[in-house]
Amino acid sequence: MLPMNIRTAAAVILAAAVAACGQLLGAGGGLQPGQPVNGTLEVSETKSDQNNAVADTFQLNGRQGEQYTLTLTSEAFDAYLYVRGPGSLSQDNDDDGSGSYNSRLNITFPENGVAQVYVTSFSRNAVGAYQLLVERTGEATPNVANNTTPGQAPPIAAQQLAGELAPGDQQLGSGEYLDTFPLQGVAGQQVEITLSSQQFDTYVAISGPGGFQQYNDDDTENNTRNSRLVATLPANGEYTVHVTSYAAGETGAYQLNVAPTSTTTASGALAGGDAQSFTAGQTMNGELAQGDTTLNSGEFIDTFSFQGQAGQRVTIDMRSTAVDPYLILLAPSGAQEDNDDASSSDRNARIETTLAESGQYRIGATSYQPGERGAYVVTLQQGAAPQVSANNSARRVFAVMVGISDYPGSGNDLPLTAEDARKLQQALARQGTLAPESVTLIDAQATRAGLRQAFQRVAAAAGPDDLFLFFYSGHGNQVRGQVSATEPDGKDETIEMVDGSITDDELNQLFQQVRAQTSLLVLDSCFSGGFARDVVSRPGVMGLFSSEEDLTSSVAEKFQAGGFLSHFIQTGLEGGADENRDRVITAGELGAYVRREFAREERIAASTQEGQSNYQFPVVERGAVQVDAPILGLGRT
Repeated sequence: MLPMNIRTAAAVILAAAVAACGQLLGAGGGLQPGQPVNGTLEVSETKSDQNNAVADTFQLNGRQGEQYTLTLTSEAFDAYLYVRGPGSLSQDNDDDGSGSYNSRLNITFPENGVAQVYVTSFSRNAVGAYQLLVERTGEATPNVANNTTPGQAPPIAAQQLAGELAPGDQQLGSGEYLDTFPLQGVAGQQVEITLSSQQFDTYVAISGPGGFQQYNDDDTENNTRNSRLVATLPANGEYTVHVTSYAAGETGAYQLNVAPTSTTTASGALAGGDAQSFTAGQTMNGELAQGDTTLNSGEFIDTFSFQGQAGQRVTIDMRSTAVDPYLILLAPSGAQEDNDDASSSDRNARIETTLAESGQYRIGATSYQPGERGAYVVTLQQGAAPQVSANNSARRVFAVMVGISDYPGSGNDLPLTAEDARKLQQALARQGTLAPESVTLIDAQATRAGLRQAFQRVAAAAGPDDLFLFFYSGHGNQVRGQVSATEPDGKDETIEMVDGSITDDELNQLFQQVRAQTSLLVLDSCFSGGFARDVVSRPGVMGLFSSEEDLTSSVAEKFQAGGFLSHFIQTGLEGGADENRDRVITAGELGAYVRREFAREERIAASTQEGQSNYQFPVVERGAVQVDAPILGLGRT
């Protein structure tokens, strides 16, 4: 029943559970072994657009190899449990097998991290009281998956198998025919499994040690009904590849291919493998060609490295007449900065930044479109960040600051996010830089109309020499949109007011009213990095976003803040970002400070709407704002 359980229940409910990001930010809280949690599914909580299911979310910290049993009991509804992350952990359970409607899961952590535990029901609209209990049943073992880093394990043996779904095969309870194949795996191996057929809509899954499982219906990347999945195996042992169909009773011949992955992510390509050493003032000539490392999205990539020092200013240029250049800079901590076009009239790529940390940096030279080939030139310039005179940096801050903790209903509230806006307002007021026309919207004040009115009022008051600041701390979301140059994933990002959403396109329209030479956009919300392509494309706008466009953002309880970015922006503008202590905070200094402070934190767990696990990194986009452009002159404290 592996593929069918996942397809019909978990995938639908998972999309609902992350649709309001507050559920992932700790609305349910952390779980402790042996301490039962009593809760209630309520109609006002997160719902799926497809089946109206309700879900509560909790977090469970674990170490690699630790084993837990999760038990969900309820007399009010048919309990359903599922767990996503860290790493490859993905398990579901409807009934515990005792004849009751309770649910039980036995899980093993494939790596250190945070698991998201989702409490929901099998039926639509089911609500009521429940109890969730977590018990530790096995300790972390040092010999499990010690080499789970991609690239360290030997490549898996390639296999090509032909088969046929036909009457007489094993059959799922929901009517699909099923073939299974054994696969011996080693911890850390990366495997690509493709299933194709001209006679039925394919569905493929892999399961293995510790409850590991992944699944795929359609290969959306290549726009086909064939199936493709890429997985990193978490442990040594025997795995099972499941071949079935999407609909009940489908039959026909198929081709199953199992092979080592031939593609990687940008961070994976830069972090692993060889890199050509680079020094300041050097020009590197290269060529994107067949046989280069290939990204998951189809672009070829070459890698270079250089040694950098914190506070150092660097400029990296990539020029080509054969391809549309795209640059990636990876810091020692893993923080990443990208650039496509140096300006609106120049499709060559440029990264200008002040380094946030010391160590080895890696440069990725790639293309904007998949499969582009041709010659290119990359140059690197390094130097100390110049001093900026405070005489010309004094400016007033005209700000619209929004913080929402109290959302409608009881399941979507966020801790401390309203305080983020209050604290920033107080910090700027203490410095004497906050213009009296500034507006702070808290909780019920933060309506769509209220935001539009605040923008209109503050933007009209800000002059060309002033700084316009828009700050937001609260829920963010992704919704279906149209595939376009600014939305290649076909999703619009939103920030959530108390009475509805503001999309990235709508926020871009609001910024059209701003006359200030420099604007600062700060969004501390899930999926906020997606606003960069829409708003930062405007002249004079610098954006700082708490996470990449497809990843969630976390609450920063250790700082008593609604988000990490909110806390770092406040401390940065209070003087923490003034790297050279000249009482002027520049765009380069502020971006470097945010990256550096994020890098100090241990891995901050994040996930996509589809339940894929990763880590939270900020997105800093200066657009056309120069590295040395003054953002804020520090006033009185």
